[in-house]
Amino acid sequence: MQSTLITKDIFDFLKALEKNNNREWFTEHKSQFKALESKVKDFYKSILQALEEHDEIEKLKMFRIYRDVRFSKDKTPYKIHFAGSFSRAGASLRGGYYMRLKPDESFIAAGFWEPNKDDLLRIRKEFETDSSEFREILNDPTFKKVWGDLQGEELKTSPKGFDKEDPNIDLIRKKQFIFVKHFSDQEVFSPEFKNTVNESFKTIRPYFDLMSEILTTNLNGETLLD
Repeated sequence: MQSTLITKDIFDFLKALEKNNNREWFTEHKSQFKALESKVKDFYKSILQALEEHDEIEKLKMFRIYRDVRFSKDKTPYKIHFAGSFSRAGASLRGGYYMRLKPDESFIAAGFWEPNKDDLLRIRKEFETDSSEFREILNDPTFKKVWGDLQGEELKTSPKGFDKEDPNIDLIRKKQFIFVKHFSDQEVFSPEFKNTVNESFKTIRPYFDLMSEILTTNLNGETLLD
């Protein structure tokens, strides 16, 4: 790989694109974009290699720069960021990693963005039964220093079939279970950025291990995998 750094010229291009978000300008600067995109892909691949040293990753997915404007009020044709996700491998390894690079708004995230209906019910039932192990991980000082608090969309009230007075209703009403860590531009440009991202992802592992155990067993702790 020629580059494992995110450099200022990448963000300079994204800033220019934000001011000139039209097909004419992008076509004129297409060769510059492709060169910068190649550098960004190399960086994501370096993150993938680092992740594979301590986790099993099925694939890296880089998201295209082109926006789907069919059902959007915003008709600008291009995204003004780079983004990619890393999917864990196998039915027993749940959760995923994500990284977005954007001037003044870069972040990494990890967790469960859109649990399917069955998974969401299983998670809620677990919290209804006992949330102590889950809360212990979230309140671990090292974990909390890196990732802060649990984030994600949630219901305003209790889900159907759950008691709104349940002591764990704060977790039960969640629809997403994600953690987000933000970075300044200077942090992104730092030679240490790759290592910081990888170490942060490594810190999420106890959370992934617990959630994977929950989602691959029933409430009696019996495996759901063949």
